[in-house]
Amino acid sequence: MNKLSPQSPLSARLPEIIHRLRLAHPDACCALDHRTPWELLVATVLSAQCTDERVNKVTPELFAKFPTPRAFADAERSEIEEAIRSTGFYRNKARHIQETAQLIAYEYGGQVPADMASLLQLPGVARKTANVVLGVAFKIAEGIAVDTHVKRLSARLGLSTAKDPKKIERDLMAITPREDWIDLSHLLIFHGRRVCKARKPDCAACTLNDLCPSSELNPA
Repeated sequence: MNKLSPQSPLSARLPEIIHRLRLAHPDACCALDHRTPWELLVATVLSAQCTDERVNKVTPELFAKFPTPRAFADAERSEIEEAIRSTGFYRNKARHIQETAQLIAYEYGGQVPADMASLLQLPGVARKTANVVLGVAFKIAEGIAVDTHVKRLSARLGLSTAKDPKKIERDLMAITPREDWIDLSHLLIFHGRRVCKARKPDCAACTLNDLCPSSELNPA
């Protein structure tokens, strides 16, 4: 068997990349604390331009104050804004959350829809958020959630040359078995946070350094 290298075809490299990432990050999962699909949806909306750690500090009090979609729907917008202020862009987030809560409370019987088309009709919900909710809350692999970590690592590992998240998602879906779609996002996110950081990737400690075309240990 030929030794894998950064120049090996993706069909050979990707299974090994996924295998090694599972060994390196067996705890890879959604880092947003939640108890229900609704709480996950809200937390994911709040996580835009904000750390998961900050969101997890905000949501316990938020959900205690507004325990259901209807509670959010009927609240004063200013109360929601104040509760989520520290997550940034709080006015837009509060508007999206409340408008989504109104739809879910009064058109979906209080239940978050479990299909991509319906989720994408909700205010402030794009494919990344929809993929997180479907994959984590419902175990439905409809796509691959592309956040800043997935975008960065996809480029560094040579998995996609695209810049647009939708195109990156399509590239990843084309080369990844469907049964790995949900896990791939979590694995790349954990690896991006722990090892392949934006400013200074730790190539020497990276389990993928011999497969990565961007590794400083693989000079051109």
